Amino acid sequence: MKTFVLTVSRTFPKTHKRAGQQTWFVEKINEAGMPISDEPIMGKKIHTIRANYELWKKRAKQINDGKAILSVRYWSGKPYNSKQVEFCQLTKIGLQKLDNPTNFVWAEIDGKKCNWEDVAKNDGLSFDDFCEWFKVRQNSPMAVIHFSEWRY
Repeated sequence: MKTFVLTVSRTFPKTHKRAGQQTWFVEKINEAGMPISDEPIMGKKIHTIRANYELWKKRAKQINDGKAILSVRYWSGKPYNSKQVEFCQLTKIGLQKLDNPTNFVWAEIDGKKCNWEDVAKNDGLSFDDFCEWFKVRQNSPMAVIHFSEWRY
């Protein structure tokens, strides 16, 4: 069976004003799929946003058809220069299309106007951290990859 890898950052990147600080993405993803407590302390990360929607559309089909799995991992040390550690395998994912990612008024997800603050929260970030993370956005559609059943 095919394995697709998706890595998440444990710390904010060098280009972020909070560079080196914890993102808690691993814990937030685990909280979204397997709640640790009734009162989430850290919030949840129910999706991630990635470039290349068309590529993720093909991957999502293979995963959801049972022909592949998604291995969700984090870097054990410095990104791209350390081993990856798998913390979750998914046999089903959700995928939505984020059109016009440079539109700062609203997020257009599957044709629906969504509030960027909600998108940021669901991505496991504060609105300010989200804007800083995505301060450079591409014009082509992006993939909203869901770790849970929830959709916009």
